[in-house]
Amino acid sequence: METDGPFLAPEPKRGRRNEPAFVLYTARKVAELKGVDLAEVARRTTANAEALFGLRED
Repeated sequence: METDGPFLAPEPKRGRRNEPAFVLYTARKVAELKGVDLAEVARRTTANAEALFGLRED
């Protein structure tokens, strides 16, 4: 999930400066568009971050 667009806050926060706390709105929209629940988006994005940054402790 991205939150680095300071002038493109997600709905319903449009018109305000974007901030990391708003990433939940983005995740909800991704879940809606992909037809999965929010927990699945969280699981997949966490797994991707762990793989990318070597955070897994296998």
